[in-house]
Amino acid sequence: MLKRELGIFFLVSCLILASIPTALCRSPAPTVYVAGDGSGDFNCDGKDDHVQINQALKFVAGNSKYTTVHLKGPFTYVIDDTLLIGSNTILEGDSNAVIKLANNAGWVTMKPMIQQMSSSGNKNIVIRGFEVNGNHDGNPKVSKGKGYYNVIYFTKCSNVKVYNMYMHDGLGDGLRIKSGNNIQFYNNKIYKLGHDGLFAIECQNVEAWKNTITCRTNSGLRIWNSNHVKFHDNVINSFYHWSAGGPGIQIEKSAGVMDDIEIYDNTISNTYGPGIWIFNYDTSATKDKGKNVHIYHNVFYGTGTNPSITWVGGIVASGFHDTLIENNVFDGVYHAAVIHMYPEVYSPKYSSKYTTIVRNNIIVNTQKRTKSPSGTGYAVINYITKNHVFVLENNCLYKNSAGKYKGCTSKSDIYLNPLFVNQKKHDYHLQSVAGHWNGKKWVKDKVSSPCIDAGYASSDYSKEPENNGNRINIGRYGNTIYASLSSTQVKTVQSLLTDSISEYTNETDENETDENETDENETDENEIDEDLNFTEEIFDEDEDNFTYSEDLSVDTQGPVIESIPETTVKIGETLNFTVETSDVNGGNLTFSASDLPAGASFDKTGVFSWTPSDGQEGVYTISFEVSDGIFSDSEVAIISVVEEAALNLSNAYDTYLYEVSPEGLCLSNLSLGLEE
Repeated sequence: MLKRELGIFFLVSCLILASIPTALCRSPAPTVYVAGDGSGDFNCDGKDDHVQINQALKFVAGNSKYTTVHLKGPFTYVIDDTLLIGSNTILEGDSNAVIKLANNAGWVTMKPMIQQMSSSGNKNIVIRGFEVNGNHDGNPKVSKGKGYYNVIYFTKCSNVKVYNMYMHDGLGDGLRIKSGNNIQFYNNKIYKLGHDGLFAIECQNVEAWKNTITCRTNSGLRIWNSNHVKFHDNVINSFYHWSAGGPGIQIEKSAGVMDDIEIYDNTISNTYGPGIWIFNYDTSATKDKGKNVHIYHNVFYGTGTNPSITWVGGIVASGFHDTLIENNVFDGVYHAAVIHMYPEVYSPKYSSKYTTIVRNNIIVNTQKRTKSPSGTGYAVINYITKNHVFVLENNCLYKNSAGKYKGCTSKSDIYLNPLFVNQKKHDYHLQSVAGHWNGKKWVKDKVSSPCIDAGYASSDYSKEPENNGNRINIGRYGNTIYASLSSTQVKTVQSLLTDSISEYTNETDENETDENETDENETDENEIDEDLNFTEEIFDEDEDNFTYSEDLSVDTQGPVIESIPETTVKIGETLNFTVETSDVNGGNLTFSASDLPAGASFDKTGVFSWTPSDGQEGVYTISFEVSDGIFSDSEVAIISVVEEAALNLSNAYDTYLYEVSPEGLCLSNLSLGLEE
């Protein structure tokens, strides 16, 4: 009997020991390993791998000597339940370790792939280094943007870091966090998730930087009723589809205080919605506590491609006091660069005056929006003049399709070609005879931009390298260490005839013209530099004593490309057109094009031809250029490629409005209501 009892005890002991990961003896603190090849402390087989990963996370949470769970790769860990992470824990992995949601997961809404252990919140959490596949295509029965299968959803957590992650093809948010504090989200690649890349709700001290985000359904970065926020050095865009995303960055208020928000050094391009959307619909006692949003040193190009909403553009804002938008570049955005408006489906009641300061920006090539294009294409538009005011100071506006302003005006803006280094390649440094920064060294140009030393007189210029002219440059690099240089000996403003004039005078220095001769009220700023019949005065300066002065008159004109209307073509149809030009000098013209789509042709006579094939749906921006050997002109063509069957935009619109709505705001029903 005793032997039998001892045998049973031995057997039970063996079973207990067998349930304990044997490799723990081989892995010293602070890290335990999860693997798919049998080499880990916890070993997975590619099915229900949440079991072993949760065992590892629970072990670390219960053993203070251990801090880290490491997922070994290459391996795909398939999970069919939420991973639970505790305080003082790092969940990390090799770059080829992948956590993937199971097919047809069938979870309830707001059940995420990764969540904190305690419902009352955890702290000191790090998630880093591995890949998360949200398995969008393997879960076709649920809709995007309705709270299904967020990658990470934390509540009441503090000191959270998520970095060096690749999160893609999901149905919900990347990191969704509510009532959190000290949140850092950086160096992540976010691709085609089902909602926001980062969504911080009622949080404090949020910073997101150096993320690369391609939006599918909603925003790249989004805050709601959050404060002390910095979004910087991010690259955000959208893929083109009727279900594609909204704003690149969304700043949203329905309660509380939002008075410390900075957005800077970002590149936002080709977003379906606006580049940045700032929107206050607070009706409580704190409705005027949204203020002091600072947006600076950003680049926006091609933002606002959505064909089914009107609130697109570079920056769309309403309901925030004293927003400061300065030293940005807007190139080829749809509707307008900066707009005061709210979505057409919702009209909040604003009782006080809201001021937005737009200063030291460059705004070029604004296009008409796709939906209801009439009256759009200006540089700046104010639709809600009753209670919103723009202060426009020292901006440079050029070749915006409808003109300068609608519902606002300026006395200090200039209307000249800013002379970017390479606009086609989105190099928005300013040309300078003294030098521009090319990423490695200072390079001298033959002409200087009129935006150098032309910014707001009271703006800080202390970060610009010497010689900085003691005044800030207009544009993206004003008051940065990469600001184009001022010349101590030559003051130069725009002239397309610099080389020709210098030839006649044997001068090596550049030329000057008085930019103040420009009529600020002239509505067609495109005429300013296309009419090249003018008088140039050239002079050297030596401590305010010029040594040479001469007037020269030059009468000539280069080729001009006629405006190319926006065009829509279906898959399988052939689009042909000729780029028409006028050239009073009658010279031989050379045509060229950049950003031609696959399969398109453009010949030396200016004939364009293209038959789009399956998979080429989208909006294409093609730049055409003509040159007579001395002068040149360029024009942009916008071509929309659609499927053979027309989209039901009414359905797309309703879906989009629902997906961009926050908890508690139901835009599609034109009312405020609680979402389940």
